[in-house]
Amino acid sequence: METHSQKYKIRLGLFIAGGLTLFVLAIFIIGKQKNMFDPVYKLTSTFYNVSGLQVGNNIRFAGINVGSVDKISIINDSTVKVAMLIKKDVKQFIKTDSEVAIGSEGLIGARLLLITQGSANAPFAKEGQQLTSAEPVEIDAIMASLQVTAGNAEVISQELAEIMVKINGGSGTLGRLIQDSTIAENFSQTMINIKRSSKGLDENMEAAKHNFLLRGYFNKKEKAAAEAKKEEEKKKAKELKNKKK
Repeated sequence: METHSQKYKIRLGLFIAGGLTLFVLAIFIIGKQKNMFDPVYKLTSTFYNVSGLQVGNNIRFAGINVGSVDKISIINDSTVKVAMLIKKDVKQFIKTDSEVAIGSEGLIGARLLLITQGSANAPFAKEGQQLTSAEPVEIDAIMASLQVTAGNAEVISQELAEIMVKINGGSGTLGRLIQDSTIAENFSQTMINIKRSSKGLDENMEAAKHNFLLRGYFNKKEKAAAEAKKEEEKKKAKELKNKKK
């Protein structure tokens, strides 16, 4: 019986020691997240919608966790005030024109606050100062926009399918042009006639050049074209020479 009692006391002592250890670790972890062991100062900002932000969420500056959300309170029907606890060792970097935005850790991670870097000439933010905010983009709004886009794409694809069906069926001008062999042959014959007319025009122009009445006119044009070409070559040679210098 004494042996049993002794083992029981040992187990009870180990259990209590383990519980105290876990309790101390929990206090340390929670205190570290809440910045209870670091000197902090308070900043505030207001939002129209905090988009799921909660007390205790991280605050980041330049990609580094610098504090946590201390309190979220509703001021009125269009304003939510967020109090932030920021580590004092980053106080020298946060400016009065820095902005506070709501982001998330990854695509579906917890919400957090992001403090942007201010301008170089702006003064540093003081204790209790309110920073301007940037309203977050709601996931629901993005999904609604994507649904509208998907609906429009569906309508366009249906209309294209109807157009292709009509073309394949020979309906409309384009459909008849593709499906009707007679129209295609007429089009080919028209192109042949245009080529013949062009060839005949070239022959007439060549004959006109040899006509003694028009020979002077064509010679004058050829001379002018040769002089223009010569001037262009001189200009290019001059530019090339200047580049080499």
